[in-house]
Amino acid sequence: MSSFQIAVNLTLKHEGGFTDNPADPGGATNMGITQRDMPGIFIRDLTINQAEAFYQSKFWNPLYSGITDQNIANKLFDMGVLFGIGTAVQILQETLRSTYNIGVDGNFGPETLAALNHFEPVMLLAEYKQAMVNRAIAIGAARPAEQIFVSGWINRINS
Repeated sequence: MSSFQIAVNLTLKHEGGFTDNPADPGGATNMGITQRDMPGIFIRDLTINQAEAFYQSKFWNPLYSGITDQNIANKLFDMGVLFGIGTAVQILQETLRSTYNIGVDGNFGPETLAALNHFEPVMLLAEYKQAMVNRAIAIGAARPAEQIFVSGWINRINS
């Protein structure tokens, strides 16, 4: 079974600390969390414990704990933080759909969990990463202002 703590530790390493890049449409962020995400907290002063609690309540689907391969759970969680949960799950479902007849709705439920746990993990992770790279490239092409982030996104996807 997969561990939230392992997944969030990796994501926090990727997200880093406080940044305020004018090209980032999310604005100022700390550990990947924007001021809009946590309006009652001065985002520059966000603690690791607050960030972990936020990610556990907003991004860690309780069913993720049922994912048998930690690397897949890590990647799904991290991609949800990077691109949005619905997008990360939808792309996973599209990847799984090549082998299993599952719905593609962006919602991680028991059907998606079962298909994921039956797919060979190394192959699934490789296919999922490639699909996420394709998504990152498409975002950069559609939103030229975000093109500067694409190579960083690809590095993160492939990590």
